[in-house]
Amino acid sequence: MITLKHIAERLDCSVSTVGRALADHPRIGRETKERVRATAEELGYVVNRAARVMRGGSSHLIGLLVPDIQSTFYSMVAQMLSNCFEREGFHLALSLTSDNRDIEKQQMRELVSARVAGIVTVLSAAPRRETLTLLRMVPHVQLLRQIPAVGDWFGMDEERAICEATTYLLELGHRQIGYVGDRIFSTGKSRYDGFCRAYSDFNLKVDKTLVELGPPNFQFGAESVARLIAKRPRPTAIITTSVQITLGAAEHVMAMKIEVPRSLSMIGYGDGPWQQWWGPGLTTLRLPVEELATGCGLWLLHSMRTGRPTMSKNPHIAISPSVLVKRGSTAPPEFC
Repeated sequence: MITLKHIAERLDCSVSTVGRALADHPRIGRETKERVRATAEELGYVVNRAARVMRGGSSHLIGLLVPDIQSTFYSMVAQMLSNCFEREGFHLALSLTSDNRDIEKQQMRELVSARVAGIVTVLSAAPRRETLTLLRMVPHVQLLRQIPAVGDWFGMDEERAICEATTYLLELGHRQIGYVGDRIFSTGKSRYDGFCRAYSDFNLKVDKTLVELGPPNFQFGAESVARLIAKRPRPTAIITTSVQITLGAAEHVMAMKIEVPRSLSMIGYGDGPWQQWWGPGLTTLRLPVEELATGCGLWLLHSMRTGRPTMSKNPHIAISPSVLVKRGSTAPPEFC
């Protein structure tokens, strides 16, 4: 393994001079730096980042803490953040929590012990106290879900988005609308508030028997839609409010050979290729993934460069809008 000593011997200079040159020390001249770097490259020298971290520095890693990457939203966010950080010489370290706060705590410990330069996090509903204590030690940004006391946040206007989607169904003439979502996370609470707000704007009451609340995953989406379709009378439309819930619901509807939109209108959450190709095309909320990920990544880099306090009294908040994409899965109910 090539060390600083090998480079120093080749150039007939001290090890300390080589070390300072590679660290871009201001007291080392440009010509010396260039000679050292050229020799290091020729010999195949690789910087020992672990040793640098042990000496008290931070690594060139930025952590991304998310529940999973099964959701296309999180996988796309990871890719875009990786691209953003790579351009600035940082590398993405992905940690998956499964929304388990004990796993989340352990993953946070690992990231902080690795001296990550920063963290982008999608926190669980009730993080452990240690998780939050560790997070406050590192420049960080919250993505999608928000815990106000934790600081800077990049998210979406969830309430407005679901309100708009529900309003569209009400304007089509639907009154018995099934709702599948959660009230576990801040995002789920806002989405349900938007659903209720749309009914209130029409001076209508939500039929709570058509509301399914639970974990925002594929299985819950499929099972909830099965229960809603079995009701008599069953809903004339269903709105799903997470990427994985939408996937489970759409798969179940196709398996049951339900005619969409003649027998049932549907609005999903998240927009990718399969939503366009599914059945008559799924009316859905297109999420501002690129805007969120890029804005979040650039803000974190800015905070790291400027030394902005991780816990500011005036946290930075950025809210991006979603767009309702209307396709063939929505139409007036049969009785209209």
